[in-house]
Amino acid sequence: MKILLLEDDYDLAKTLKEILELENYKVDIANNANEAYEKTFNNKYDLYIFDINLPDENGIEVLKNLKNADDNTPTIFITALTDLNTMAKAFEAGSEDYIKKPFEPEELLIRIKAKIKKNNNTIKFKDYEYEPINKVLKKEGKIIPLSQTLKDIFHELITNKNNIVSKERLLDITDSTDASLRVNINKLKQKLGIDIKNIRGEGYTIEI
Repeated sequence: MKILLLEDDYDLAKTLKEILELENYKVDIANNANEAYEKTFNNKYDLYIFDINLPDENGIEVLKNLKNADDNTPTIFITALTDLNTMAKAFEAGSEDYIKKPFEPEELLIRIKAKIKKNNNTIKFKDYEYEPINKVLKKEGKIIPLSQTLKDIFHELITNKNNIVSKERLLDITDSTDASLRVNINKLKQKLGIDIKNIRGEGYTIEI
């Protein structure tokens, strides 16, 4: 599991990174909003852990901007701001959890593991089973091999099943062109025998 930690307190960020890596999580640190935008542009994360008070732009605004760019990565806020107004804004922006500083590292680990359990529910459709956290697709118990690009596209579509994933989002996570995206969508359809619908002007969807 790959985590982006957005925290401007260098000592706290380093400590949390060490604790999380002991649990076998991969952790990147951003110390301000601009670093966070750069890292999310260049990497795909499974979880965001964001502070709110930052030197350049607060974490709530960062999350809003990411959501507006069709980035639906689960997010936990860690913050010294404990007022209900800030908490409400955090959840309105799309946060899934909110931890008040100071907190015990074990509390953060408990919250993360709860997120993993929630997001690792096996998705079953036709003769397939998909484990989102491991990105493993099986048919009748046998693993179906997919290239990394096909795996990334399929993961985004199936974890947002019955909803439209924008073309821009798919282009971003695969770093591909319109033409190559269409080719890879067709490869997925042929390899898996599934119906991936192109919603003109909006994106793609798998309906199950």
